[in-house]
Amino acid sequence: MSEEKTPGAATARPGRRTPLVIAAVTIVAAIGITASLGLGGNDDKPAGSGSAVAEVSGGSDSTKAATVLDRPFTKPALVLTDTKGEKYDLRERTKGKPTLIYFGYTHCPDVCPMTMSNIAIARKQLPKADQDKLQVVFVTTDPERDTSAELAKWLPAAGDPSFTGLTGEFSAIQAGARQIGIGIDPPKTEKNGSVVSMHGAQVIAFSPTTDQGYVLYGEDTTVDDYAKDLPKIIKGENP
Repeated sequence: MSEEKTPGAATARPGRRTPLVIAAVTIVAAIGITASLGLGGNDDKPAGSGSAVAEVSGGSDSTKAATVLDRPFTKPALVLTDTKGEKYDLRERTKGKPTLIYFGYTHCPDVCPMTMSNIAIARKQLPKADQDKLQVVFVTTDPERDTSAELAKWLPAAGDPSFTGLTGEFSAIQAGARQIGIGIDPPKTEKNGSVVSMHGAQVIAFSPTTDQGYVLYGEDTTVDDYAKDLPKIIKGENP
C-alpha cells in the first residue's frame, strides 16, 4: 500500500510508517515562531529563497487552515511534460496567475485524490471568471508509472479536467519540490510488490501579483477551507 508523508503529525497513522520529512506547521502556527521546512535529509536549500526557513505570520489563529509565510517561496524552476506530452515550463505558464501546486501520485489510496477532489469542488463554487484564472498543478512523485497518458486519465476523475498534470525525470521533480520545502523519496517496491511513495502532502498557493508561494495548506484542509480562501488567493491577498 502506498504511503503519504503526513505534515505536522507527531505519530504515523495506522498502517503507515513514521513520516521522514515535513515541517510541523501546526505547531508553528500555534506558537507563532519561525519553522524550518523539512527537506528530506538533504542540505540543499530552495533556489531563489536564500534559505529553507519559512516564517509563519498570523499569530496563533488555529481556526485557519492556511499557514501564511512571511518568507514566501520562489516558484520552482520546473520544466516537465504535461498530459498532452508537451513541454511545460511551470514558471512561464503560470506567471501572473493564482496557482496551487501539489506533489503526489495517481496510485495514492487516499490523500492525493482527496486533495484534488477538495480543490475541484471548491473551485466550482467560484465565479466562472475566477475559475478560469485559477491554475492547479499536480506534479507526480512517481513518474515511472505516472506517464502523461496516466495523468490524463486520472486527473479529470480525481479532480478536474482543467487541472495540469506534470511528469518527467524524478531527479528534476525532487529538486523542484525541495525548492518549496517539500521532501520526496524515490518510489520503492516492497517485498509484497506494493510501491511506497513518500512525499510531503502540502498544497502551496502562489500569488498572481508576486508569483511567490506565500500560503501553505496541509492534508486536512477541507472543501469549505478552500472555498473560503480561494477568492482571496486569486486576488493575491492573505486568506
